[in-house]
Amino acid sequence: MRRAFLNTAASLTLITGLGLSTSSFALIEYSKSQQETASELIEQLEERHYAKLKYDDVMSSAHLDNYLDNLDGGKMFFTAADIAEFERFRTQMDDELPQGKLDAGFSIFNRFHELLTTRLETLVESLPTMIEAMDFDIDERFELDMDKLAWAETQTELDERWRLQIKNQVLNLRLADKPQDEIAETLVKRYKNQLSRVNQYNSQDAFQIFANALTELYDPHTNYFSPRRSENFNINMRLSLEGIGAVLSPEDEYTRVARIVPAGPADKQGELKPSDRIVAVGQDDEGPFEDVIGWRLDEVVELIRGPKGSTVRLQVLPSKAGADAERKTIKIVRNKVKLEEQSAQKRVMELDKGNGETIRVGVIDIPTFYIDFEAMRRGDENYKSTTRDVKKLIEELEEEDVEGLVIDLRRNGGGSLQEANDLTGLFIEYGPTVQIRHSSRRVWRDGKRLRSTYYDGPLVVLINRLSASASEIFAGAIQDYDRGLIVGDRSYGKGTVQTMVPLTEGQLKITESKFYRISGDSTQHRGVVPDITFPSLYDPEEIGESALDNALDWDQINPVRHRRYSNLDSLVPQLTEIYQTRSSSNPEFLYLQDQLAVAEQNRAITSVSLNETVRREEREARQQRSLEIENRRRVARGEEPLASLDELDEDDDATDDDAHSLGEGVDEDAADDVASSDDTEDDEEEASEEIVSAEELAEEDVLLSEAGSILVDALVLQERAYALTAAKQED
Repeated sequence: MRRAFLNTAASLTLITGLGLSTSSFALIEYSKSQQETASELIEQLEERHYAKLKYDDVMSSAHLDNYLDNLDGGKMFFTAADIAEFERFRTQMDDELPQGKLDAGFSIFNRFHELLTTRLETLVESLPTMIEAMDFDIDERFELDMDKLAWAETQTELDERWRLQIKNQVLNLRLADKPQDEIAETLVKRYKNQLSRVNQYNSQDAFQIFANALTELYDPHTNYFSPRRSENFNINMRLSLEGIGAVLSPEDEYTRVARIVPAGPADKQGELKPSDRIVAVGQDDEGPFEDVIGWRLDEVVELIRGPKGSTVRLQVLPSKAGADAERKTIKIVRNKVKLEEQSAQKRVMELDKGNGETIRVGVIDIPTFYIDFEAMRRGDENYKSTTRDVKKLIEELEEEDVEGLVIDLRRNGGGSLQEANDLTGLFIEYGPTVQIRHSSRRVWRDGKRLRSTYYDGPLVVLINRLSASASEIFAGAIQDYDRGLIVGDRSYGKGTVQTMVPLTEGQLKITESKFYRISGDSTQHRGVVPDITFPSLYDPEEIGESALDNALDWDQINPVRHRRYSNLDSLVPQLTEIYQTRSSSNPEFLYLQDQLAVAEQNRAITSVSLNETVRREEREARQQRSLEIENRRRVARGEEPLASLDELDEDDDATDDDAHSLGEGVDEDAADDVASSDDTEDDEEEASEEIVSAEELAEEDVLLSEAGSILVDALVLQERAYALTAAKQED
């Protein structure tokens, strides 16, 4: 479940059975401008959203459930009696909200706010005594999947949930070798910070949570921004701020890494991964860690940002390690991205043809679909764009006698639609690239309108789960025209277009259109399905449009008549068989599959023991399994096995130090940030030809190596087919 707006409240799963203390509590009231905004919000959603949903009794009921889930997704504050009391609002809000009546939303919020405040106050006071009384030798378990819980019937039942939650937090700190005398201090400080933030709640916070509990039902990309969040969004859209180069989003009590910005500091450092959860932030090499569990997203972002050249240290719970994860410390030097580092780059692979000969294959890595609109508007003949850069790289690679191209779109989250269309035009003679259907159901088409020269050589496009939006338009068009093979993992599946609508108070980001391929298939939800599928590095339950609640469905419209440039479909079964045979003995592929199997096992864990001895034994077993997997790979590569994983960590540390000296990065630490060319460095460097052997590439990037090998396989199969046809004609 994605809870995108209140990551503070969901984290505050608290105390033992000590009862509630009484505290003074001021009710939060809505304003006249928020009443007007509510009416406008409903009108815009019903009239302009692509889904054409009416805010009726059914939606009102879903709105109530989602609102309660956003406030108390862990079911740790409200009781069944509270929920029964809220039932009177279930089919009432659709009548009241269009009229600007916000009593339901604010009544529920005030009840929650009071419970939350009182629990925090009690916890801060009693936590040291609670920790001192804990026994970690008895056999108890803590449930990780809170969604399965029902609302507590009694206060005693809630108290037990809080007791187990806090015991798990304490045990996690013990397992992280936190000194026992510092654990209570750490947790008290955490909850004092959260109490301070809770005391700052105002009507904008309450209205934003209530409004977004409704907008989320339309689709996950339709959001209401309060005035404060609107200001941050607009700043982020205009500026390239200094930071680590990661897009962050809230998830329950954590700050989650949504994606890594290509060529940014985090990308170069290499350890921070999508779906990692940031739990603490430290400044410089030795500064103390600030616990950020339960913090607002904008506050975490502010803590991570900083001046170019300074260091930030992150403590994260790795995504693949499961919910019972050990913290990992990652050190990143803040920086900006040079424009050329975000630009398309080329290299040459020399791959075995199978008969003792080698084939040179060109690789073009495209991190994002970029264009310098400002330079283009002022008439700069040398303005940068994806298409212009790739066209130049293709010409250079052809001069280097490559026999085919691999376009690498992994982790390319999209960018300019114009560039996706223009780039496709480099590989087809002419024709449409994408269809766009508006909420009015009007459809228009974009693409290459005039016949012109194009690259007609063999082509493979490599994608993964983080290839989204414009990447999916390009890959889908190449597949529909049968212009090349698509290999890798199923893409992200974001096939929607949003626009910003100003309201009396704040803004509404609303989904107004959908992308469709020329085949008529939507790119929404399903994404682009590769012709040949590689093992997925990312959990589709965690990453991708299909992992988001209320994502719009995949559907179809009428196809566009278009040319098919080849008959690659007929080769896919043979190519798949060759790939599977080759990868089955490739130590890098086997290592990847072993890692994925471990990650799958970790994701299946739904509860953890609160017995410290058991937990330590489980951790040692996981470490031993990781060591066995690493050593299998090392032995297969002819390397010495490791005695422990500490030796591997030492190697990684050396690599990290080297990474810190590389280039500069652009910050995208806030959700919806985009890189701007305004603040980028413009140093030019001469590109040098890089030739990588198959063996070197396999160790460095097994998936890219395999994409190149598939291109070579396709060439060989086509050569055989041509030779066979020629022989028949001679007969």
